[in-house]
Amino acid sequence: MQSVPAPPAWSRDIFSVGVTGTNGKTTTAAQIAAILEATLPVAASGGVFRATTVGYFLGSRELTVERSYEGFIGALGDARQQGCRYAALEMTSEALARGFARAWPCRVAVFTNLTHDHLDAHQNPEHYLASKAQLFVALPEDGTAVLNAADETAPLLREILPNGVRVLSYATMPEGGLDALALPPSITVSGVTVTREGTRGMLTAHDAMLGLPATVPIRVRGIGVPFMENGMAAILGAYAAGAPLAAAIEALAEVPVPPGRFELVDDAGTVAVDYAHTPDAIERTLATARALAEQVTVVFGAGGDRDKAKRPLMGRAASSASRIVITTDNPRSEDPRAIAEAIAAGGAGSAKPEIVLDRKEAIRRAIVEAPPGGLVLLLGKGHEKVPFSDVDVAREVLRSR
Repeated sequence: MQSVPAPPAWSRDIFSVGVTGTNGKTTTAAQIAAILEATLPVAASGGVFRATTVGYFLGSRELTVERSYEGFIGALGDARQQGCRYAALEMTSEALARGFARAWPCRVAVFTNLTHDHLDAHQNPEHYLASKAQLFVALPEDGTAVLNAADETAPLLREILPNGVRVLSYATMPEGGLDALALPPSITVSGVTVTREGTRGMLTAHDAMLGLPATVPIRVRGIGVPFMENGMAAILGAYAAGAPLAAAIEALAEVPVPPGRFELVDDAGTVAVDYAHTPDAIERTLATARALAEQVTVVFGAGGDRDKAKRPLMGRAASSASRIVITTDNPRSEDPRAIAEAIAAGGAGSAKPEIVLDRKEAIRRAIVEAPPGGLVLLLGKGHEKVPFSDVDVAREVLRSR
């Protein structure tokens, strides 16, 4: 078994909030960092260290950090010397499987959701969940777990928590009411409204210990219900780290959304870019798009040499779109057409998937041929893949059009 390095002696000087889950980790970690800086003077003065798949930051300053445990420790040690006392850390299943939760202890663990992804690395859903569970198993007795009360795996995470760990939970109110949730929630949001300016709702506190009035308004700048869920996780994570909850809710409304998270490319809101690359994320992002426009064109693909089982599921998830264009998304060593055809095989809607392997041409056609008032959704091409900017290409097409 691979040995896990011991955390440095000064690790307790940093109050760390770890965020794990399939979707929404980067957004939630960024929200937590921004809320802490807005509500806690010591966090504002020293800056919050933020480590995500997008990059490493101290406050608003991006850091150059070697992508290794040694690089992480060195960067956090430097941040500590500059007065940093808080960290918001996105924790991937791969890092947790290698023992990262033991090598760097967190006092708060935040869970976003668990859906189909990364089974190429984990072989089966059970190992995937077990890897993420390491963040919660490693919590100290005075720690806090923030769980998604609507996720069916949340009760399993609650069962493995060490004695003494406090549980806070959140959910948007389902149609079936509280009884439809997997856990009793600490907070819920109902009456969610999605516009091109962001997402609003009414937050209800079900735990008197939170010290909130019965119902308060809540707003996030992200467009879509998933961003509201990320925001709820973030305010509870920041609250567990010491932020007053009412102040956290107020600060959340001003937190910008990381690039590529339902990012509107043009002022008219006719093209949006989102890094959604799992079946669940595609389905939910499409639901957001359909709330904004009757006609939705979706352009997406799947990475090569990765979880092949999710490809037809991605095609099925896209079936609610008015038009489906399947294209290339970093095929690595695989045949791009074979990937596209595997996605298309899952299609189940009325729109027959079109395959346009040239991603730039796929984007051009989708935008040029979109009906008036329609919305074009460009999915999946995230920061970690072959250099190519959906945003830049879309803007170029919009200018030429």
